[in-house]
Amino acid sequence: MTPHPARARLHDEIHARPRPPVTAPHAVSHISVLQPRRLPRPTPAAVVDWCVRHAVPPPAPGQAHFDAELGAVRFKWERHGEFDDYTVYAAGCDPARPFARSPADTVLDDLARGLDGELVAALRIAVLSAGQVRIDEGSVSAMLEAPEFTGAKVADGQASLFSAFRLDHDGFGRFLLVNGSAQPAELGRVVQRVIDLDVYRMMAMLAFPEAGRIGAELDRVGRRLTDLVGRLDVAPASEEPEMLHELTQLSAIAERLAAEGHFRFGAARAYASLVARRSGELRESRLPGLQPPTGFLARRFEPAMATCEATAARLASVSERIARASGLLRTRVEIERERQNQALLAAMNRRAELQLHLQQTVEGLSVAAITYYATGLAGYLFKAGEKAGLPIQADLATGLAVVPIVLAVALAIRAIRRRVGRALHEPTA
Repeated sequence: MTPHPARARLHDEIHARPRPPVTAPHAVSHISVLQPRRLPRPTPAAVVDWCVRHAVPPPAPGQAHFDAELGAVRFKWERHGEFDDYTVYAAGCDPARPFARSPADTVLDDLARGLDGELVAALRIAVLSAGQVRIDEGSVSAMLEAPEFTGAKVADGQASLFSAFRLDHDGFGRFLLVNGSAQPAELGRVVQRVIDLDVYRMMAMLAFPEAGRIGAELDRVGRRLTDLVGRLDVAPASEEPEMLHELTQLSAIAERLAAEGHFRFGAARAYASLVARRSGELRESRLPGLQPPTGFLARRFEPAMATCEATAARLASVSERIARASGLLRTRVEIERERQNQALLAAMNRRAELQLHLQQTVEGLSVAAITYYATGLAGYLFKAGEKAGLPIQADLATGLAVVPIVLAVALAIRAIRRRVGRALHEPTA
């Protein structure tokens, strides 16, 4: 059998983005850069330039993921639908200052100078061993530089994760991962899930300000639509063109808002589902006195997503209301048009009746006129015959001829009218 041309690539896609193992101590720095929505999207020039300067084979054209190792540093680039991920793993980390600048930050700084796009997420993960750091409120608070923080056991209790979900002076979020008994592969998966959790959360939150902007416009559209619907049953017919124009404007605004929000709200739903999935994959268990990170996110993140969903539902509802108002106005216009047509037909019937009466009057006058001229001609004939010596009294004969002439003319006109009527009612070929 002929194999599908994409079979091998699709089969190996499950292994395409490996999660590097992580051992404690380790410093991980990550940034996500939002890219303009344009196609095609070439490999970032900064990545190619970095590979050239460090004698590393660059990604092939069309490649969506790439990683390279330089001594104790490992660089990983991944392309997603609308953003690029840049993650640098650096072995070694100072337990006393786990979030101090590391070789991973140096690599990211080197890359960031040539990157295009907008920074949407940035975080540092410090991976320490349980024997290297004290796990108490004061120590963790000092390392995170935050008086309040969240924490939980993850990976079925094999490690502990702490974060304040605040940006430090460099604009990075901080996550402290303290390993107890997790193997490097499992620890690497936890690191990746933390990165995904933070990045997908930020990508989903891009819809939140859009929901606020669209919601404000929907408020204005809703008020205008309510006023317009209230006028439908009381406004005179002369205002129908104005109402139709306003309804067209509202429909155009609703379509514009739907076009602007469709992609962002749809993407937010997809990202929110990934956040929920990654939260479950962390397999958290509570630490005494601390709120779990995913519980903290759920309490603040889910209402924002609910707002986005509500705005999307409002947008669909307003579009439906505009469609119903358009139907009502169209029905009103059609009813008014039917009423005008009926009045026009009634007027035409009245004019037809008047024309019939006038025609009948004209026909009567025509009979009289034809009879008059026919009687005159008959009188001339009778007078000529009397002069010729025929036994005719011209005046008496003329008077007697009036009646048959009248009957003949009337019958002739009636026959002509019937013939014309049949011709009008006969179907045309």
